[in-house]
Amino acid sequence: MSPDTTEHAGAAAARQEWRPRHNPWLIALTVSMATFMEVLDTSIANVALPHIAGNLSASTDEATWILTSYLVSNAIVLPLSAWISRAVGRKRFYMTCVALFTISSALCGMAPTLAALIVLRVLQGAGGGGLQPSEQAILADTFVPSQRGMAFAVYGIAVVSAPALGPTLGGWITDNYSWRWIFYINVPVGVLSLLMTNHFVEDPPYERGRGFAVQGGIDYLGLGLIALGLGCLQVVLDKGQEDDWFSSNFITTLAILAAIGLIGALLWERRHKNPIVNLQLFRHRNFATAFALMFMLGVVLLGSTVLIPIFLQTLMGYTAKDSGLALTWGAFAIMALMPVVGPLTTRVQAKWLIAIGLVLGAYGLHRMAGWDLQVDFWTVAGDRVIQAAGLAFLFAPINTAAYLNVPMEQNNQVSSLLNVARNIGGSIGISTVTTLTARRAQWHQNVLVGHLTPFDDTYGDALASLSDTLLPAGSSNVAATGRALGIIYQAVVQQATALATLDAFRLMSVLFLTALPLLFLLKRYNPRALGRAAH
Repeated sequence: MSPDTTEHAGAAAARQEWRPRHNPWLIALTVSMATFMEVLDTSIANVALPHIAGNLSASTDEATWILTSYLVSNAIVLPLSAWISRAVGRKRFYMTCVALFTISSALCGMAPTLAALIVLRVLQGAGGGGLQPSEQAILADTFVPSQRGMAFAVYGIAVVSAPALGPTLGGWITDNYSWRWIFYINVPVGVLSLLMTNHFVEDPPYERGRGFAVQGGIDYLGLGLIALGLGCLQVVLDKGQEDDWFSSNFITTLAILAAIGLIGALLWERRHKNPIVNLQLFRHRNFATAFALMFMLGVVLLGSTVLIPIFLQTLMGYTAKDSGLALTWGAFAIMALMPVVGPLTTRVQAKWLIAIGLVLGAYGLHRMAGWDLQVDFWTVAGDRVIQAAGLAFLFAPINTAAYLNVPMEQNNQVSSLLNVARNIGGSIGISTVTTLTARRAQWHQNVLVGHLTPFDDTYGDALASLSDTLLPAGSSNVAATGRALGIIYQAVVQQATALATLDAFRLMSVLFLTALPLLFLLKRYNPRALGRAAH
C-alpha cells in the first residue's frame, strides 16, 4: 500500500472515530452567531453612508470606499482561509478572525477620520473573510451526514436573512443613535462568540495545524495572483457603474489586472504541488455544479435585496424602515422553512429540492416584474415571501450536494470555494442590477418621451390640465406651462426607472430558470442510505 493510500485510509478512520465532546447544536449556534454578525456587516453600513460622510467631512463618493475596502479584503481572504486553516489549525484561525473582526469593529466606531475608517474596514473585512468558510467546514466535520442538511439550514438562516435585515437595522440605529453604533454592536457579539468558541469548538485530529513547512512552503506567487485578481475584480464590480465602466482608465486598468491575476492563478494553481486553492475539486461533478448554483444564488440573493429597497424608497416614497419591513417578511419565511428543508436532504435527493427552490424563486421574481407604482405593501411583502421561500430550498441542498464524495480533509477547501462563489456572485448581482437599471431607465425614457408630442391628445390634455391647475397659484401662463412640463418630465423619469427595475427582476427570474438544466449534472445518490451511513 502506498504512503498516500495509507495516509488517506488513516484519515478516513479518524473521521469515523472522532466526534466532538460537546453537543453539535451548541457548536452550530456558536458559529452561526458569528456568521450573522459578519454577513450583517456587509450591508448594515450602506444606509449610514450619508451620515458617516457628513460627520467625517467627506463626500458621499469618498465614503463609498468604506464599503469597497471591506469587500476587497473580504474577497481576498475568502479563498485563502482553507490554506491558512490547514497551516495553523482551524479553531486557532477561526478565533483569530473573530478577534480581529471584533477589535476592528470597535476601532471603526472610534475612527476620527475617513482614511482611518477605511483602513480599519480593511482589517474588519480580512477578519470577516475567514469566518464563513471556517464555520461551514466546522459544521461539515461536527455533524454526521444525516444531520448535516439541518446544520447547513441553521447556518443558512444567518447567511440568507442577514443581508435583508442589515439595511433596516442600520437605518434604525443611525436615525436613533449614531452611525458609530453600527460597529459597536459587533463587540458584545464577538466577545460572546470567542468565549463560546473557546469552550465548545474543537479541531478533529486531521485539522490541527500542520505548519507551512509541512505543506511545502508558502506559495507566494499563487498568493499574490489570487490577491491581485480578486482584489481588483471586487473594486471593478463595486465602482464600475459609478465610474461608467470602461470609459474610466481606472476601471479599465483594474479590469486588466484582475484578468491577469485570475488567469495566472488558475494556470499556476493547477500545476503547483501544494496549491493555496485546490482546483482539483472541480473534477468532482457535484462540487462543480454546486459551485455554479451557489454563484447564481449569490447573484439573485444580493441583487434582489438591493433592488427592492431602491424601488420602494426612491420611487414609492417608503422610509428605510418600511422598505426594510417588506424584506423582513422574506427573512421570516426563510427562518420558518430552513428547519423544514434541512431534514429533507436525508429523505429527498438534493436536486429535487434545488429544483423547487429555483422554480419558487423564479416565480416570486416574475411576480415582482409585474409591479407598478401603485403596488401595495402586502403585495410586495407577499411576493418577497415567495422568492425567499425559494432561497430557503436552495442553501442547504446545494451545500449538501457539494460535500458528497469529497474527501473530508478537503472540507475547508469546499467551504472556502463555496463562499467565494456566493460572495463574488453577490457582487456581480449588485453590479449587474444597478448597471441594468441605469441603462434601461435611459432606454425607457427615450421611448416614453417619443410619445410626448403636441400631436398626442393624452399628453396635450395632461399638459393643459396641469397648467390650469397651477394658474391659480399666481403663475403666469408661460411659468405655469413650464412647471407643468417639469412635473410631466419627473413622472416620465419615475416611470422609466420603475420599468428598468422590473426588467432587472425579470432578468433574475430567467437566470434562475436557466439554472435548472444544471441539476441534470448532479449525480444520483440514496438520501436514506446517506442518513443510515452515519449511525
